[in-house]
Order: sequence, then structure tokens, then C-alpha cells
Amino acid sequence: MLHPTWTICMPWETKPEIARLLDTLRPDIVHTQAHFVIGRYAFSESIRRGIPVIATNHFMPENVRPYLRAPKPLIDGGTALAWWDLRKKFQSADFITVPTQLAADLLTQNGFTSPIRAVSCGIDLERFSHLQDEEHAPGLGDGDAPRVLFVGRLSAEKHADDIVRAVAKTDPALGLEADIVGGGDQEELLKALAAELGIADRIHVLGKVSDTELMDAYARCTFFCMPSTAELQSIATLEALASRKPVVLADAVALPHLVRDGVNGYLFPPRDIDALADRFTRICTQTDAERAAMSKASLDVVAVHDIEYTLDTFESIYAEVIAGAVDSAA
Repeated sequence: MLHPTWTICMPWETKPEIARLLDTLRPDIVHTQAHFVIGRYAFSESIRRGIPVIATNHFMPENVRPYLRAPKPLIDGGTALAWWDLRKKFQSADFITVPTQLAADLLTQNGFTSPIRAVSCGIDLERFSHLQDEEHAPGLGDGDAPRVLFVGRLSAEKHADDIVRAVAKTDPALGLEADIVGGGDQEELLKALAAELGIADRIHVLGKVSDTELMDAYARCTFFCMPSTAELQSIATLEALASRKPVVLADAVALPHLVRDGVNGYLFPPRDIDALADRFTRICTQTDAERAAMSKASLDVVAVHDIEYTLDTFESIYAEVIAGAVDSAA
């Protein structure tokens, strides 16, 4: 059964539409962000027309494993097949990029031999400038409850339930609350878990929100948490950093690149609820000065992820690949 939040483009509809677009637009270069149906035909139809292809990968076969109901040997075999398919398709590109160096290393470890360049997805830091002054340092006024924020798709590999379980393990005297922003198949399960643990009044599952409400959530929280074990970068974490917030991140995949442990937040062993509750407690019991120092360090970490740098980098890659294609044709 397909996952309820997946949208699939049918191949017999996609191929002719991609061909029509390429023939109409006649682009100098095609940049695809995936190798599934649309991306697959972007590869094949571009190559057929002699158009250079840039390919950026955000996918790990492990992202799909939580949704598969089959014996482990079959899932392992399917994972190996998925890596083979990703490798075969992406290595037909003229240039490969990924969001982080760790993501590049992951491809190399799984048999990629083409050169791979890490280019951050980037975010618009200017959009968060109103949250970056001293006024928004995450202090706690008298009577204010500390608040942890999660933003992301509510699917199994994100492990948002770990936040609920960790909040339940903190000292009730701290009064720690959680805002969980995003939609997905875990939404009702999280509410039920909070009720089961007796903390329904402290867990706020907000669903999908507007951009204004998202900004308000970043401004309101004391710190941000991403417990996912399948992040090749994490835009939500970048946004939290840009909002001048300390972060608590799982020590998994690319997340460690976004935290200097003990400086702008903390790492914790993935799925270790006691350790996560400990990191929550550390931040909740900091002085305002300690928390402000962490928040300032978050701005330092995110500074290298400005979207303007990302755009400049891709423009230079496009120029390099187009020039190479012209030289080859000459």
C-alpha cells in the first residue's frame, strides 16, 4: 500500500510532458533533484537531446525502510537494489551535488565513483533577521514555561515521538512544553502518546501552519529539537539556527554538522530517551546568559548556509558544465 502522503506521477503521463517541456524551453542545462519518475525522465530525455544534467541527491533508501512490511532479508535486498538504481541513474549526470559532505561520503561508501560536490541547500537568512537581535535571545521571563520546538514531516523516521517521551521524563517542576509543527501519519499517534503519558496539556501538536505561524513558533520556543535519523541536511534545523535558538540534535547522518556540542546546543545518541531528556534538562536549567551564548553561537553556525552563497555556487557549476559541453561539441 502506498504511503498516504506520497504523490506519484504516472510514467505514461510524465515522459511525454517532460519531452514537451524540453522541446519548448530548449534549456542549456537541466537540474534534477531526484531520480524517481519526474527526475528519471529528466535524465533520459535530457541526455537524448544532448542537454547537460546536474543531479542533486536528497534521498537515502533507508528513508523508506520504516514503511516496508516484509522480512528483513527482503528489505535488505531491496535497499541494495535501491542503491544500485540511484547509483546507475545519478552517475549518468554531468555533475552531482548533495547538501553536505557527509551525504557525499555516504554516496561514495555505496559505490559512487563520479565526483560529488557538497552544496548546502541554504536558507534566506534575511527572512529571519527580525529574530536575530538580542531581544529574541531565548531567555525565560518570570512564569514563562520553557518550550521545545519540532518542525518537520510527521513520519516514522523523524521520531517526533521521542520528544514526547523525553518531555515526560523531565522534572515536572521545569514545566517543559513542546510545540510539534507539521503534518503526517504520526499526528494522531503523537496526541494519543501524550495523553497516555499524562502530559497532553504540555504537548501541542499543531499540524501544518502558515508561514507567519511558523515564524511565531520559532520566536516562541526556548530551543529546537530534531531527533530524526534520516537527515541529509535539515532545513528546519537551519531555520531554528537562523532564529537564534539552541538546538538538540540526534547524532545521526548529517545533523552533527549543525551543532557544536555544548556550544550552540547538544547532540544525543539516537533513540536514547533518557539522554534526550537530560539534554532538555540542561538547557531548561541554564542561566539566561548561558542560553544567550548558545543562541549567539547558533547564528555563527548558520552563517555559512546563506541562500545567496548557494545560488552563486550553483551558477558557477552551471557555467562550468555548459562550458564543458560546448568544448566537447567543438
